[in-house]
Amino acid sequence: MNLKNEKVAVCGAGGFIGGHLVKALLDQGVNVVRAIDIKPLDEWYQHSEGVENLIVDLKEKESCYKAAKGVTAVFQLAADMGGMGFIENNKALCMLSVLINTHMLMAARDSGVQRLFYSTSACVYNADKQKSAEVIPLKEEDAYPALPEDGYGWEKLFSERMCRHFEEDFGLQCRVARYHNVYGPLGTWTGGREKAPAAICRKVLEAKMSGKHEIEIWGDGKQTRSFMYIDDCTKGTRMLIESDIHEPLNLGSDELVTINQLVDIVEDIAGVKLERSYKLDAPKGVNGRNSDNTRILKLLGWEPSIRLKEGMAKTYEWIESQMLVGARK
Repeated sequence: MNLKNEKVAVCGAGGFIGGHLVKALLDQGVNVVRAIDIKPLDEWYQHSEGVENLIVDLKEKESCYKAAKGVTAVFQLAADMGGMGFIENNKALCMLSVLINTHMLMAARDSGVQRLFYSTSACVYNADKQKSAEVIPLKEEDAYPALPEDGYGWEKLFSERMCRHFEEDFGLQCRVARYHNVYGPLGTWTGGREKAPAAICRKVLEAKMSGKHEIEIWGDGKQTRSFMYIDDCTKGTRMLIESDIHEPLNLGSDELVTINQLVDIVEDIAGVKLERSYKLDAPKGVNGRNSDNTRILKLLGWEPSIRLKEGMAKTYEWIESQMLVGARK
């Protein structure tokens, strides 16, 4: 499939990844017919001209049929989710996203959609393989036997299976990417749904601006993660939907860091050194998680191009601009 020959809809376009994806596809000459999100347009992280920006609740079946009407390719990124604090405290809300995926698959099947891309998550992986901070990078087969993140991870893994069976039973071509901690500008950085890179940028900026050089870190700071910059994510996403690969693939960085090292990076960017305290009872997720990119490199030739320090500098700069705007109001 070449997306330039298709009519495209992006679900979750008012979100961080969805907004970047719409813009990237338009910049590449792809006909994005429709962008869909539940939020009012003025709450979208970014929106593009020349696209039908549809405000509907995709948990409702009829909304999914509106989203799929007249298009041949659908990116299904819509979900009720956030960082670890949100995921651990809103398990039922996260699982209700299964309604979006169920109804969108049905609408795509019934509306002549040729291909559906589904964004799942590294949270599908078996927790027993993520007990050590010195984690062995997770291969695609490590999702089974199933023991995913409670709530959010179970919903993502179930929806992966739905994509597989809609393809087997109805011929709807599905492509599935397991995103690993995507970050960058124009995303959530405050309010409780933000993820670690944005949260740490905000905390370091707050400490620098206030002159109170202290930072609270969730967990002991020794837990490990890898983080993928948004431009690498959108590139890999397009490559995967256009490919002939039917099984889920990792889409993430394999540059493993501790949360303490992530704080080090942001401190270096900010030019400050902060006194650290650790909130050991805060949500922190698994002890270690990293992406094994062997399969996607072999099948698609994709690998991350933006190192963590470079991507965090861009993220920090954008969050700083937002905080300065807020301070002037």
